[in-house]
Amino acid sequence: MSLTRVQNFSISLDGFGTGDGQSLDAPFGTAGERLHEWMVATRWGRAMFGGTGGTGGVDEAFARQHDESGIGAEIMGAGKFGPPGWHEDSQWKGWWGPNPPFHTPVFVLTHHPRPSIDMEGGTTFHFIDAPPAKALGAAREAAGGLDVRLGGGATVIRDFVAARLVDHMHVVVVPILLGRGVLLWHGLESLERDYAIEAASSPSGVTHVTFTRTGMRS
Repeated sequence: MSLTRVQNFSISLDGFGTGDGQSLDAPFGTAGERLHEWMVATRWGRAMFGGTGGTGGVDEAFARQHDESGIGAEIMGAGKFGPPGWHEDSQWKGWWGPNPPFHTPVFVLTHHPRPSIDMEGGTTFHFIDAPPAKALGAAREAAGGLDVRLGGGATVIRDFVAARLVDHMHVVVVPILLGRGVLLWHGLESLERDYAIEAASSPSGVTHVTFTRTGMRS
């Protein structure tokens, strides 16, 4: 059975998945890179950015699942694909350069659809204006029986969870306070009733929390 998954999604102690003031020079607004320092420090993270070395342990094990979990398609929000106003720039192709790290069809949820873009490495960006269930249907068809990953941001994940469409989540709680930004958990009261929840602490200071829908078929 194809699953809908969230992987390596970082939030602050107060539940923000990004800060205020996203821009071309600040993809995560006032949060800067602090939410993702744990991941960039791993061997997987260093290799992704062309470096060597890095940490192992629980952080490395979770980070590496990004490449090893049978993902056939991805869904992301407009704010993850680019800064405010990117739809007005016909040359904008995302933050990741000519070879994005997805290597699957990627469905970008936007109120400003445009023609699909083929990138290097097997990534194709499709731009659709659709509610969660319809977007997931399109992604599952493209995934060919593999899982669909929700890449974020927080608003997209929250909307899919509220629609009861998410089977498994890996959320990383980073020990910082942002105070403002986009909240992940807003409006998701009693979420714990639908999921089996496990937590693993890391020496880096982050806590990996996994949510697996109860009664989910394997």
